[in-house]
Amino acid sequence: MAQRLALRRLLALGRRPLPLGPRQLAPQGLSSRAFGGSAIRGSAFNVQDGGDFQERVVNSPKPVVVDFHAQWCGPCKILGPRLEKMVAKQEGKVVMAKVDIDDHTDLAIEYEVSAVPTVLAMKNGDVVDKFVGIKDEDQLEAFLKKLIGA
Repeated sequence: MAQRLALRRLLALGRRPLPLGPRQLAPQGLSSRAFGGSAIRGSAFNVQDGGDFQERVVNSPKPVVVDFHAQWCGPCKILGPRLEKMVAKQEGKVVMAKVDIDDHTDLAIEYEVSAVPTVLAMKNGDVVDKFVGIKDEDQLEAFLKKLIGA
């Protein structure tokens, strides 16, 4: 089982482009959309590995919304862009980390993710709120306002 997971991770690294994070810029003349990302990139990033998660989520000075998702998950494809849009509306008060559970099974296990989509609200490295499944924009707005204390 562990060997299959390691092989799957290794194969996945070779076929997917590296996402643009908030600290990376697209080459001259290319937008983040050219790399398969959304137009709203400043407030959201894909977690690259455990060290990246520690640095950009656990040690973040801002509240972080963590979206545990999977490529094969239909509800994740609906929630992800909706959540990203709502986070962007918060104008930098909160950031969003996206964690693919197939690539980062260890993080999914550590944070007790048993279904996707699962969204965690984190402050100062601690999980302060959580939900599983799809939410509408009003519910997402309430979730984010509770997280940032507005």
